Amino acid sequence: MTEHAPSPQAELAAFLRAKRARRQPEDVGLPRGPRRRTPGLRRQEVAQLAAVSVEWYVRLEQGRVGTPGGAVLDALAEALRLTPDEHRHLHLIARRETPVPPAPRAPQGPVRDSLRQLLDGIPLFPAYVTDHRLDVLAHNAAARALFGPAFGTGASDNTARMLFLDPAARTTQLDWARVARETVGHLRTATARRPDDPRLAALLAELRSHSAEFTLWWDDHTVLDRATGTKRVRHAEVGDLRLHYDILTTGHHRLFTLTPADPATDRALRHLVTTHTTRTAATNAAGTTVRPITAA
Repeated sequence: MTEHAPSPQAELAAFLRAKRARRQPEDVGLPRGPRRRTPGLRRQEVAQLAAVSVEWYVRLEQGRVGTPGGAVLDALAEALRLTPDEHRHLHLIARRETPVPPAPRAPQGPVRDSLRQLLDGIPLFPAYVTDHRLDVLAHNAAARALFGPAFGTGASDNTARMLFLDPAARTTQLDWARVARETVGHLRTATARRPDDPRLAALLAELRSHSAEFTLWWDDHTVLDRATGTKRVRHAEVGDLRLHYDILTTGHHRLFTLTPADPATDRALRHLVTTHTTRTAATNAAGTTVRPITAA
């Protein structure tokens, strides 16, 4: 006999009952009171905390309510003190969509030593770490070989600023328009997730003031949370390179890696990185200190 999957309403009801039973009154700032026989919170307490009617919430836990709105789900998540993963799951089972994450309560931490070790442990492939603003927080020697020794510093400390405000980017990025539009989409997604970030707002104001293309695509409401793709880069020393890029999220940071998309690029990239490494080692031996990678 084939078992039928529970309906979304039944799955949501069971999830809410389980989370309500887990949460104690003192967890949400309520007095326990005498003669409490209910494990966890009472239904009327959850309703009070979420600012919904008791009758509606009772029907919700009985699976007799349609699809709740996103704001109501957010209020229930706050009332039940759900973790971020539980909050996301609540939206998935109720609306088959994920919520927009709220702005982080604390500043992002520095790049972990393990990430720095990972960057330096892949010497042949350019890699770098950014935050949600696309500020470059750390990078390896291969990234400097590809993007130039100033990568991650000065006007090159943010990849969006480099792309839109550095004239050389239009020459070196052969798929400039596509990559630039993807970048606009990423920043709009980041703004939705962190609407109160003043540094992000300042970056957007700067880009809108100095780039007509950025303003056009921003006003077009381009949205994208890219994770992988291919682009072409023209390098003065080795010519045109065709590169795969992968973007991995780790905590509050994003790890960008660039790998060869064809044998010719593989040979050219190896030559570029090896030459750069040899040149840097010779300069270092002559007494020049190599700039360490530091978090922004």
